[in-house]
Amino acid sequence: MVVIIKILFRSIFLMVVFLYQRTAGKVGGSMQGLRVLLPTTTGRKTGKKRITPLGYFEHDGGYAIIASNAGFDTHPAWFHNLRSNPQVTLQIQDRQLAAIAEPAGPELRKQLWAKLVELAPGYRAYQKRTTREIPIVVLRPVSKT
Repeated sequence: MVVIIKILFRSIFLMVVFLYQRTAGKVGGSMQGLRVLLPTTTGRKTGKKRITPLGYFEHDGGYAIIASNAGFDTHPAWFHNLRSNPQVTLQIQDRQLAAIAEPAGPELRKQLWAKLVELAPGYRAYQKRTTREIPIVVLRPVSKT
């Protein structure tokens, strides 16, 4: 059953990416009360470029993204990719920019989690579904591309 759910999520993500890119985020631009950005990460094993639509909110000149993986007990692949190579390209609506990914430390994560569940209360259910602490990553822009 988990495999079927993951295949379904992957199919939905591909469709959202397609629509988001073609409409500059007018379609597929929000998720669970958060705006959506498209990070392009580099696969840690394959070296291939990967795009995953993710909900975000702004934080201190950067963008906070959540490695919820829908509450599954494993971190999403994009999180492992960013830990291996923190350089990322972002599409936010019609803008492209480069950024560096920084997992939030314990204190910052606590602050960001409080803001997240205020903006998008559905994330509480993801945390209840898993025993792992759901990481939050801050994407810090470095330049426009």
